[in-house]
Amino acid sequence: MSADRRAALVQKRLVVVVKGYPRLSETFIAQELRGLELAGLDLVIVSLRHPTDKKRHAVHDEIAADLLYLPEYLHKEPLRVLRGLWAACRRPGFGATLRGWLSDLRRDPSRNRLRRFGQAAVLVAEWPKGGAWLHAHFIHTPASVADYAARIMQMGWTVSAHAKDIWTSPDWELSAKLNRVKWAVTCTEMGHKHLQSLADDPARVHLSYHGLNLDRFPPFTQSRPARDGSDPADPVQIVSVGRAVPKKGYDTLLYALALLPPDLHWRFSHLGGGGERENLQALAATLGIAGRIHWQGSVDQAEVLAAYRSSDLFALACRITADGDRDGLPNVLVEAASQGLACISTTISGIPELFRSGENGWLVPPDDAVALAAALKTAITAPGLRQQYGSAAAAKVRATLDYHHSVNQLVSLFAAEGLYP
Repeated sequence: MSADRRAALVQKRLVVVVKGYPRLSETFIAQELRGLELAGLDLVIVSLRHPTDKKRHAVHDEIAADLLYLPEYLHKEPLRVLRGLWAACRRPGFGATLRGWLSDLRRDPSRNRLRRFGQAAVLVAEWPKGGAWLHAHFIHTPASVADYAARIMQMGWTVSAHAKDIWTSPDWELSAKLNRVKWAVTCTEMGHKHLQSLADDPARVHLSYHGLNLDRFPPFTQSRPARDGSDPADPVQIVSVGRAVPKKGYDTLLYALALLPPDLHWRFSHLGGGGERENLQALAATLGIAGRIHWQGSVDQAEVLAAYRSSDLFALACRITADGDRDGLPNVLVEAASQGLACISTTISGIPELFRSGENGWLVPPDDAVALAAALKTAITAPGLRQQYGSAAAAKVRATLDYHHSVNQLVSLFAAEGLYP
């Protein structure tokens, strides 16, 4: 497009609603937002929560978007909420949206439901100048705020769905949103099929693997040591990156590590925060393996990359929790694989979409410490196999999971809505 043509177009801004910003655990969202900016889109980020992480990734400092924080708790900003409701009630779509919200409230009589409507009203009242389209990351809470705001303003909106948001939301709510949204994208084949089954028009649900910014994860070209667990002075280095929360299965991983033969020498490092970390540390002590484990805490992306490159094996024992929560295709598995680091994980969700057990990694059933221990033993004692699987996984990531593919797909979808890069 010529410079004159660009100048003739009114700059239209994409308003993106997220649950919290910035968040260390949502690098994939940050890299996508930066990718859209680099493609020429003008963004405004609307966050439902203030940040709690003490660190941030380099990509957060590169994002140029304006940032608007909505009231995290309505009672703490009552005047702002009242001004929002006053502005919203003067919009032609308010009455129908209010009736729809009351219907939702009867099915979900919760404080969260009240908060979502109040936040939507504030968003309407404080709508960013030039905002032309509304997009939500996650189809649960952020999409509820976006949905109510869009209906009040009588404008279109779209959504990116991921993992927990799909599997912990009731089908009635997912179906209603999918039938109002202009289009949706999701990042695993399993999630794609599930959402398509709930939409009146399955074609509006697109599969879009969010992938990895490979410029931040260049190929690791050095040779890893041929550690095999036989030398107590040079143990096999196992690493895992992720929040210490139930769906990550770290308790199963600790049980599996405790089942390994005592004469097999390994060290395990966990990188990440999370509310279960103290419980896991206590479990490691009970199992008698605490001395072999380092709990590093929250880290930035540069520290994560260094950990991948200094390790021999990556392990993540993902599971489906009782409330349905689960990962999709964890970004950390894609990152680790990009560095030629052999990976062990489980057979849930989108993980088998990247890994084939016995070809480019090891996959075991979730919550099966015995099977996980057997895979760990094989991987620890076979450095040649680790190299083979790691190389194969890295090749697949670099061939199929470059985030530019998903960014280009999104740019095309947004361009169809009149947002010109």
